[in-house]
Amino acid sequence: MVAVAAAFGAWSILLPVVPTQVIEAGGSPALAGASTGIFMAATVLTQIFTPWMLRKFGYRRLMAVSAFMLGVPALGHLLGTEAWAVLLFSALRGTGFGALTVAESALMAELVPLKYLGKATGVLGVFVGAAQMVFLPIGLYMSSSLGYEVTYITAAVIAVIAVGMVFRIPDIHPRTESEGASTSESARPRVSIWKLVLVPALGLSTISMSYGLVSSFLPATVTDIDPVTGATLGGIMLSIVGGSAMVSRYFAGSAADRFGEAGRLYIPGQLTSFVGMALMAAAILAGWSVWWLVVAAALFGIGFGVVQQEALLSMFQRLPRTRSSEASALWNISYDGGTGVGSIVFAGVVAGAGYAGGYAAGAVVILIGVGLTSLDHLVGKHRVTEYDNIKTRLKRLRKEK
Repeated sequence: MVAVAAAFGAWSILLPVVPTQVIEAGGSPALAGASTGIFMAATVLTQIFTPWMLRKFGYRRLMAVSAFMLGVPALGHLLGTEAWAVLLFSALRGTGFGALTVAESALMAELVPLKYLGKATGVLGVFVGAAQMVFLPIGLYMSSSLGYEVTYITAAVIAVIAVGMVFRIPDIHPRTESEGASTSESARPRVSIWKLVLVPALGLSTISMSYGLVSSFLPATVTDIDPVTGATLGGIMLSIVGGSAMVSRYFAGSAADRFGEAGRLYIPGQLTSFVGMALMAAAILAGWSVWWLVVAAALFGIGFGVVQQEALLSMFQRLPRTRSSEASALWNISYDGGTGVGSIVFAGVVAGAGYAGGYAAGAVVILIGVGLTSLDHLVGKHRVTEYDNIKTRLKRLRKEK
């Protein structure tokens, strides 16, 4: 947990710093945005190949290299804010982030007994969320008070600490199919992985798209509605969302352990985020107090945390433990890809329809996710396991005839 928290600290401390330095140095807003865009692109591309790398190199070595790549290339930003330096070293850090995010969750599924997996991944979410809440403002403070050079060096030092802690992790490899299944299970017909995890992935993507909208525009919305109070609240609005998500993710994981299955809180979580997003739109249209946006941010964060946890546990539950790394990769791709797509798509909506129109569109997208999850809940009981789902049973019966 300490290794993961340190690695995410090295990421969080630089998240707002690199774009800010580009703007202050006279760079274009396009380059500032591209620094984050290429970081996320490298993240998603790396996540695709991480399950293969885990099988080849194991958790300890891959996580050590990932933690190193997430923070130490920050020293490259000391070379200046030319486009090649900004984009190259952002991409290098993105590869480390992509591999680490997949490996951390998959390792939990490997080490923790199934009956405690919900709480364990919830605790992991608390450490990750706490690291972000602490190091995001620290990065901004350090860059403005001590200079960008000190901030980049600090990020590299934190990453080295994470690398050292990773070597305390057991040196294991993901289990293979032959280790995780008996001979009779190996001979059974299987259903494709994408059919099992498509709906949890889409449900997470719809709400992470809305998070892309919130993370991009909520602080500016607060300041626009109330320039006096908003100047204070604007800087902490994302912390309210993140803190609410962190707490609700832990409790959702604990609840899943008590229920003995994942998914019961998925739709309530989506609906809670929908109410929060709709309240943002309503508060702007009706001219309500800025404090209603604080309430809306908390509601959205609570629902977002529940959906994050339920989606992850649903994927782990639907796939065998030998596929934990694939489940983690798909979850992270859905989360990060949805956030990136949402920030781009909803930026166009905000440009044409204003903040209220953007949040209303985000609420509609969440409702689409609710519909998909509801449909999956009704018909998915017959096909949520890799073996012996309805389709494979019918095929076997036809062959026996």
